[in-house]
Parts: sequence; C-alpha cells; structure tokens
Amino acid sequence: MSGHSKWANIKFRKERQDAKKGKIFTKLIKEITIAARAGGGDEDTNPRLRTAIQNAKAANMPTKNIENAIMKGTGELPGVVYEEVAYEGYGPGGVAIYIECTTDNKNRTVSEVRHLLSRYGGNLGESGCVAWMFDKKGSIQISKQNYEEEELILLAIDAGAEDLKVEDDYFEVYTNYEDLDTVNSRLNEKGIHVENAQITFIPQSTIQLEGKSAEQMLKLMEALDDNDDVQNVYANFDIDEEIMENI
Repeated sequence: MSGHSKWANIKFRKERQDAKKGKIFTKLIKEITIAARAGGGDEDTNPRLRTAIQNAKAANMPTKNIENAIMKGTGELPGVVYEEVAYEGYGPGGVAIYIECTTDNKNRTVSEVRHLLSRYGGNLGESGCVAWMFDKKGSIQISKQNYEEEELILLAIDAGAEDLKVEDDYFEVYTNYEDLDTVNSRLNEKGIHVENAQITFIPQSTIQLEGKSAEQMLKLMEALDDNDDVQNVYANFDIDEEIMENI
C-alpha cells in the first residue's frame, strides 16, 4: 500500500468523522460556491457542480446549505468571493507536496501554508516545482460494505474506469480526469452509491519514510488538512504498516 493510498485512507476516515461534526461542511460549501460561480447554478449542465452536490449529500449536508451555497456562487445571495490557488513545496525527507486551496485572502493562506510546512520540517517551493511528479486523475470512492470486489470491477470497467484499488474501508475507482463526471454518472445509473468523487493527483513514485520524518510528515498532513483554506493535499511518501501503527 503506497503512502499516498494510506494517507487517502486516513483522510477518508477522518472526513467521515468530521462530517458528523460539521467541520467538513466549510470545504464542501466552498467547492459548491466556486463550481456554481464558474459554470452556473444548474447541475444538469454543470458537471463540477453536480459532483460537488453529490459529495455534499454523501456527507449529509442539509439541502438548505447546498441551495444557499449555489445562490452565493451565482450571485443570488451575498457572500464571500473565493479564489482557487495551488501551492507546491517539500516536506520531511524531501517529500513532494501539492496543496489545493480555496480562499478569500491569498496573503493569509500562503502565510499559513508556509508556516505549517516550516513547522514540520518542510518548505514552500516555486510554482511548478513538484506538480510534474503527479498524474492528474479522477477518483471515485465507494464503500466496501455494499459491494463485492469482482462485481464492482466489472461495473467500473463497463462505466469507463481505468483502475480500481482496494483500501481498508472502501474501493477507489480511478478514471481519466476528463472522464470523472461520465464514469461517476454511469455508476450512479447502475445503482452504485458513491461516497466521494473528485479530481486527484497520484504520485508517479514515492519516498520511503520512517522514524521522525514519518511522524513529522503525518503531523504535517493532518495540520494542512485541518486548515479551512486547504481543500486537498497530495504527497509522494510511503510508510510501512508496522511503522504506521507505532506512530
């Protein structure tokens, strides 16, 4: 299991817990607002908005919250104007980190990201310094509770997916990033309940971490993920299961 997949698994479980507390709603609302501003408030003609709404519903966000976020994005309701920005840098052990943010104040966000990277043994880099180390893909997460692996593999392939990986609690279906909405819609049409669908960045290779570097890297990932301006974090590290259990 790669470090990326392990972190995805940790993050997925954490998001499910945060959703119960309402903490993840802020990030979902930002994505809905930006999607509506960029492509309009009709989910039938706005694939990004359709996916954002699906993810919000999977996290049990109230319909009223979703509707308000859409109207703020289309300008029907007053609201904060968010911008999307990506930061690139390095973590402990030279790990490449790609950070996607949604913010109403870029100066605040870059300052906070730089501080967190420095605090845990990393540093902020120039734009483009690590992006080339990742492949852009579509990612669809499906709970393992309701489906058998062989059954889902066949359905995913038929829907146009490229690959399927098995994690502890869920299946992760990978697509060409341009095909994410199409594959997601086809799986929904087949009655598959999707927990989360999004564009993701898969590392082309990983760096093995252990000891203090491993501990610092996990703390850094958690700290970034807890920041309200940070939407997604991707990193090319690998940590053995035995080491993970002792951290």
